[in-house]
Amino acid sequence: MAVVTAVETRPRRNVELVLLIVSLGIAIGAYVLVGIAAEGRVQANWMWVGGGLAVLVLGVHAVLRVVAPYADPVILPITTAINGLGLVVIHRLDLAEETSLATRQLLWTAIGVGAAVAVLVLVRDHRILARYTWTAAVLGFALLLLPLLPFIGRNIRGARIWIGLGPLSFQPGEIAKILLALFFAGYLVTARDSLALVGRRFLGLQLPRARDLGPILVAWALSLGVLVFERDLGTSLLFFGLFVAVLYVATERTSWIVIGMSLFVAGAVLAWRIFSHVQRRVDIWLHPFEPGTFENAFQVVQGLYGMASGGLLGTGLGEGRPDIIPFAESDFIFTAIGEELGLTGIFALLLLYLILVERGLRTAIGARDGFGKLLAAGLSFTIALQCFVVAGGVTRVIPLTGLVMPFLAYGGSSLLSNWIVVAILLRISDAARRPAPAEVTG
Repeated sequence: MAVVTAVETRPRRNVELVLLIVSLGIAIGAYVLVGIAAEGRVQANWMWVGGGLAVLVLGVHAVLRVVAPYADPVILPITTAINGLGLVVIHRLDLAEETSLATRQLLWTAIGVGAAVAVLVLVRDHRILARYTWTAAVLGFALLLLPLLPFIGRNIRGARIWIGLGPLSFQPGEIAKILLALFFAGYLVTARDSLALVGRRFLGLQLPRARDLGPILVAWALSLGVLVFERDLGTSLLFFGLFVAVLYVATERTSWIVIGMSLFVAGAVLAWRIFSHVQRRVDIWLHPFEPGTFENAFQVVQGLYGMASGGLLGTGLGEGRPDIIPFAESDFIFTAIGEELGLTGIFALLLLYLILVERGLRTAIGARDGFGKLLAAGLSFTIALQCFVVAGGVTRVIPLTGLVMPFLAYGGSSLLSNWIVVAILLRISDAARRPAPAEVTG
C-alpha cells in the first residue's frame, strides 16, 4: 500500500529578500554606470534614486511577511528588476535630453507601490473580489469610455485614450483592464458549464450554442468600438484578447480560440478597410522605408537602426544614441535597451518577463478556487500580451499598437495599474501556497 507524505510549504520570504538584494544591486549598479559612461562621473542623485527604490520594495517585502507570508517569492524581485531597469534607461535619456523624467518615474513607482500595499492590506482574501463582478464590469466599461467625454478627454498623438484635469493626465484604460479581468473571471466561473459542455461538434470542434456566443460577440463589438471611437488599437486588442484567453482557461475548449481568432481577423480586416488610422499603421508596418510612408514611419525606422547598431552585445549603457528615437522613454524604450545592451540584453529582459508570466500562471494552477484561477490567468495574460505586441511592434513583426512595456516604460498610469496587478497575484499566490487547514475528525 502506497503512502503519500504531505510536503510542507515554507513561506520563502528569506529567499525573496536575497533575490530583492540582487535585483536592487543590478539596478543601482547600472544607474551608476550610466552616469560614468555618459558624463564621466557618478551622478549626485544615485543614492537618492537607488535608496528610494530600495525603501519602496523592501517595504513591500516587510508587508508580505505580515499579511501574505506564503506569497510567491519570485514575483516581487522580478518586478523590482524590470522597474529598476526602466529607471536606469529613463535616467540615461534624461542625461542626453536634459530632462528629469527618472525622478517623476520614481514618484509614480512610489504611488504604484503604495497602491499595491493598500491592496495587500485591505484584500486579505481574493475571493471577496468575486462579489463585485458586475460592479467591476460597470466601472471598467465606464473607464474605457471616459476619454470620449468632452472637456476632460484628451487626444494625444491621434489616440483619444487620456483624460486630463488641469496639468495632470491619466490613462483610465490601464485601470479598466484590471476591472475587466475581475469581471471576466467572476462571470465565467459561474457560466463556464454552459459554455463548456453544451453545443454540437463540427470538424472536430465542439461549437457552442448560438445564445452562448452572446458574451464573446459583445466583447468583440465593444473592442471594435474602442478602436473606432478612441483610435486605440492597443487597448482594443488587449481587451478582446483578455476575454478570449480567460474564456479558454475557463472552458478548455479549443473552439473558443478558433472563434475568437476568427472574430479578431474579421475585425482587423474590417478596421483596415474602413479606418484611415489603421491603414496608416499597416502601411508603416509593411513599407516603412518607402517615400510615401517614411515620414510617418520615422520612429520605427530609427528604432530599427538603433537596434541594428547595438548588435549582439550592445554599445554599452550610456554609449549609444537612443535619444534620437522619438518617445524612446515610453513607446520605444524596448529599442533603447536593444541599442545599448544589444540582443543579449533584449533576451535577458524578455526572460524576466517570461519568468514573471510563468509565476503568475503557476499561481493560477495552484489556486484552490475557480475565481482565483481565472483572475490570476487573466492578469498574467495581460502582461504577456502587452510584452508581445510592444516587442512585435517595434521589431515589425506586427503593426504598432500604442501599448507600452509593463514596469519598464515611462508613464504613471501603466506603473500604477501593473503594481496593482502584482499585488493581486501575490495575494492569490499566498492563498494557493498556504498549507490547507487540517481536517478535524472525531
